[in-house]
Amino acid sequence: MTVTAHVLVALVAALHVYFLVLEMFLWERPPGRALSGFDAETAHATAPLAANQGLYNGFLAAGLIWGLIAADPTGHRVQVFFLVCVVIAGLYGGATANRRIYVAQALPGALALAAVLVAG
Repeated sequence: MTVTAHVLVALVAALHVYFLVLEMFLWERPPGRALSGFDAETAHATAPLAANQGLYNGFLAAGLIWGLIAADPTGHRVQVFFLVCVVIAGLYGGATANRRIYVAQALPGALALAAVLVAG
């Protein structure tokens, strides 16, 4: 179960690196605009906000990677902490911004968190 948990944590970390790239570097380009649904003018106006959001996603990814490489019990605790952060951010984003965030962020985070907790 530990291997499954680590794979899921790594996938959630990779997902947040992907969010970072989309929000920080591709927001005004087709991939970022497809994600947001914004026209060019709105994407340009919201780019600083998206970049800030992308930076936070990068911090989540960094924390998850730290949790994967740190020795236990620290690694386990760090994974739990950052996965809880991912789930809370996903729930908040789904409730306030876009319901797709429940599936794109909260669900993967919750599945990884469950696996980490079961793996102990």
